[in-house]
Amino acid sequence: MLELANVSAVRGDRTIWEEGTFHVPSGSIVAVIGPNGSGKTTLLTMILGLLKPGSGTLRVLGEEPRRGNSRIGYVPQNYAAIAGDSIRACDMVLLGLTGTRYGLKRTTASEHARVQEALAEVGATHFADRRMSQLSGGQQQRVAIAQALVSKPEMLLLDEPLANLDVRNQQDIVSLLKRINAESGIGILVVAHDLNPLLSALDGAIYLLDGHPHYAGVDDVVSEELLTHLYGTAIKVVRTAQGDLFTRSA
Repeated sequence: MLELANVSAVRGDRTIWEEGTFHVPSGSIVAVIGPNGSGKTTLLTMILGLLKPGSGTLRVLGEEPRRGNSRIGYVPQNYAAIAGDSIRACDMVLLGLTGTRYGLKRTTASEHARVQEALAEVGATHFADRRMSQLSGGQQQRVAIAQALVSKPEMLLLDEPLANLDVRNQQDIVSLLKRINAESGIGILVVAHDLNPLLSALDGAIYLLDGHPHYAGVDDVVSEELLTHLYGTAIKVVRTAQGDLFTRSA
C-alpha cells in the first residue's frame, strides 16, 4: 500500500519529519498517530500528491504520488463544514464522480447507479435525499465515506473521522470500515487522536516519534513504553478479561 525509502517531509524551510523507511502491506487497516504538530496530516498530503517529499522515495500503490489519483478515496477533516448545508447527501456523493468536470454535463445512468451503490455500501440510502444540514454527525460521516468510495478506489484515507462523534457513532463508523475492508480488500489509513475506538480494527500503525515516522503491527504499537514516549505523558495499556485492549492515562 505504501513504500517509503529515506523520505522526509518539508514545508518551506522547515523539516516536519525525516528518515522514513518502511512499507505498509496492501489491504491493511492502519492508524496514523502522533502528538499534535508531528506531521500526520502532512503524510496524507504527500500520499495525495499535494506535497512532494523533501528527500527520498515515496510510492503509493506501487506508483509515485499524483494529484487527483482516482485509486485513492479521501475523507478530510471537518467534512460537513466543507460540504455546506444546502446540498443533498446524494449530490455530495455524486461529486465524487463529477467534481473535477468543467462546465455543465448530464449525469449518466451508470453514474447515478454507482452513487446508489455507494450509499447502500455505507448504509445511507434512507437519508440520501436529505440535506447535509439535516443529518447527524454519524450520518454525515457515512456520506463522506460514500463520496470517497464512489469511484471504487483501492485505498481510503480518513483524517480524524471519529472526531466530534459520540461513542455509539464512533463504534458504528469503525464497524463500517472493518466491513468495507473485509468485503473489498481496500486498504484504509486513518489519522487518529485516540486509538481506543480503532483497536479492534487495526492491523498496524504509522507513528511519528521524535521527528521520524515508523510502522509496526498493532501489538507492537500498543505498548506502554512506546505510547508514553510518543505522547509525552504516562499511558497505561489495559487488557480486559475478554482479551480486549484499551489505553488510558496512567
